[in-house]
Amino acid sequence: MDQLGRFTQSDAKGILEKIRSYLIKKLLPHLEDRRKYHQEFASSTSFHGVHNIVQTQSKTRKVLWLLVVVGCLAIVIWQICSRFIYYFSWPTTTTVVVQYVENVKFPAVTFCNLNRFQAHAVSNLKIIFLIWNIVSGVLQKFVMEDKYSQELNDFLLGNKNFSIKEFTRKNGFYLNSSTLLECEFFGKPCYPQDFEHVFTEYGNCFTFNHNDLPARRVSLSGRGLHLLFDVQQEQFTDEPALGYTDAGITFVIHSPKELPRFDGLGLLTPVGMHAQVAIRQLKSIIQEYPWGECKPDIKLQYHKIYSTNGCLQECKAQYIQDRCGCLPFILPGNGTECDLLKFYNCVYPAVYDIEIKGLCTVGTHNSTCPAPCEETDYPTTVTYSHLGGEKAIKYFSAKLKKSPEYIRQNLVRIDIKYHDLSYKITQQQKALTISELLADVGGQLGLFCGASMITIIELLEYIFTNFCWMCIFLLLKAPEMPQWNNPSQNQPTHREKEKGIQEC
Repeated sequence: MDQLGRFTQSDAKGILEKIRSYLIKKLLPHLEDRRKYHQEFASSTSFHGVHNIVQTQSKTRKVLWLLVVVGCLAIVIWQICSRFIYYFSWPTTTTVVVQYVENVKFPAVTFCNLNRFQAHAVSNLKIIFLIWNIVSGVLQKFVMEDKYSQELNDFLLGNKNFSIKEFTRKNGFYLNSSTLLECEFFGKPCYPQDFEHVFTEYGNCFTFNHNDLPARRVSLSGRGLHLLFDVQQEQFTDEPALGYTDAGITFVIHSPKELPRFDGLGLLTPVGMHAQVAIRQLKSIIQEYPWGECKPDIKLQYHKIYSTNGCLQECKAQYIQDRCGCLPFILPGNGTECDLLKFYNCVYPAVYDIEIKGLCTVGTHNSTCPAPCEETDYPTTVTYSHLGGEKAIKYFSAKLKKSPEYIRQNLVRIDIKYHDLSYKITQQQKALTISELLADVGGQLGLFCGASMITIIELLEYIFTNFCWMCIFLLLKAPEMPQWNNPSQNQPTHREKEKGIQEC
């Protein structure tokens, strides 16, 4: 065993000596060679100013050049740090471009009668107005007063199979030749069949130029959609006690790919008035987070394009379906339609919870429905005038066989046209891109130090070489290998064990 231990120890020492000799001869230059390497690097590097410090003989000149180089290096570090800080603040700029074109797509327009129901159908059912407000409360917040609670409960208990959807479709506002007296788009006639039915907080509404039709375009400013409505106040009515006191047509202009949103965005034309609506097309492009607030990867399940309004509707629909086990017909989705009892006992409180608890939020990137990356709006300028003079009133009176007073109390004329054949693009852009950041850093290095990417590679090579030499030097200075392999020195032998036992 002693001989084996001595052999192992001598063998390890021999290997270590061979490694040390190889490192000294092959990898670690002599002190003079290392000094020469440092001298050559300082004289030949493309980092300006360093060779002036090394080669000059005057101490004063050395100090001056050292101060210049250190000062320029400090300025470079300060400038580079400031550019990186600015970059990671995610700055943006906004550009506005007006693009003139030969023709432009016409938007969708959704029209509703401010008197939502036919008078004969609701003459004995005043509660219908309240029920529809509760149903459409998923679109527009509605607070019900306590005085209506008992009346509503009595109706729901006695009419469990009542369908407000079918009742509104049959007994709400309708669009035919008697309510749409004139329709013309860019010189060509249009008809009630060109409008698509949609439910909103105003009951039955009708959309012109909806998404299922080929895109309509106009090639002349000042011409567009011309409509003449008869609101038939004697046939349609509403409940003034719930705030519906006006008579006329309300409408909203929106993208054909989006749903109409009246809450805060609807325009109103009262009876006996002529509304001239001049529109412009405005496209907004927002950067994704962290520069902007949009998320380009968000997709909606029941809408072709993303919009905050569509996202809010799907969010509400999902929450209501999970909580109530049914889906309001006025919201998108596939599910069992909620009956009136579910609307009152579950859907209405669920909508209240959504509003109070902020379960469906809009705006920032971390909200439920962040801002869309691209959005098309139609800013409007509306001017009003009284519908016709005495001759026009007599003309419509003879044509419709109605009195002049009826004409003033029921007819609404609306003209919608483009202000000019152009669209405005408002685009949010990155104020500093990666390429611009690299250009700024390279410019600062070149201006103050005369450095470039080649200079950086030279410095990295120089640092790596010195690091390797330092590692070799430390390895050569390391103590000899521990003698843990020699059992004669670290552990008692068999004879020593026996001797120790006998002594005991």
